[in-house]
Formats: sequence, structure tokens, C-alpha cells
Amino acid sequence: MPLTLVGTRLAEPGNSFVYRGEAPACADCPYRKQCLNLEVGVRYTVTDVRDGGQVLECGVHDEGVLAVEVERATFEANVPSKGAFSGSKVSLAGPCPHTDCPSHHLCEPMGVDFDREYRIEETLGDPPHDYCALDRDLERVELAPSDSR
Repeated sequence: MPLTLVGTRLAEPGNSFVYRGEAPACADCPYRKQCLNLEVGVRYTVTDVRDGGQVLECGVHDEGVLAVEVERATFEANVPSKGAFSGSKVSLAGPCPHTDCPSHHLCEPMGVDFDREYRIEETLGDPPHDYCALDRDLERVELAPSDSR
């Protein structure tokens, strides 16, 4: 599992994040090699916080960073219902402009590529919306972490 540095507020097993890459404040940081070592746009989950690790100063995270182990994370999403069963490969339906919909975060989950296929780990049932404004027939699923790009 990769070892990296994350903000202290995020440094707790089970917390997930999408790695966004280098920020301008990282340019002169002495810890950049330990911190900028993940794949941009991929969702990760903190699996372990290093025991006895010290909080390091950071130009991005106001309360500093800690060393943690991470792994690529599974994530929930809405996918087209046709062919949506455990073990099958699916792509997301595509962007949705309806940001006020209770399913929007599942139709456009952070760190997901619409042009990529993902394997369904588990079907979870109906999406949280009553109806889809784009008339899509969707199923809520748990998707496996993406493979390396």
C-alpha cells in the first residue's frame, strides 16, 4: 500500500479523498516526494496512520500533514440499470446538469472518468431520487477501484 502525507483532518482510517495533485504551495516543500506520489484523479481511502508520526508543516493544510497508508477506494455511483449486476463492467451514464438532484453526487462521483469501465462489486438498489430529469433508468451500485491509468 502506498505511503503518503495527508492533512491531519483527513488522517483517519476510513476517510476517502480524490488526489488532485500538486498545488502552487507545494513548489518549494521539502516533503514533496513523500506527498506527491499518488495518481491524480484517483479516489483513495486511508487505511492506516503511521504510529508515532509527527505532524509536519504544510503550505496547503493549515494544521499540517501526517504519514498514512492508502489504497484505491471503492465508491458508490448510479449506473445504467441494463446489465448492472455484481461482477459486470459498466460505464457511468454521463454528465448531468441537475446539481440539485439528490442523486447528482452518485451520477457524477468525484474522481470518476465517464469514458472508463468499472467493475460492479455490489448492487445497492434504487438511487435516492424519485425520478431522473434526464429519463435515465439507473441502479445504485458499489464500484471497484479503477485500475492504474
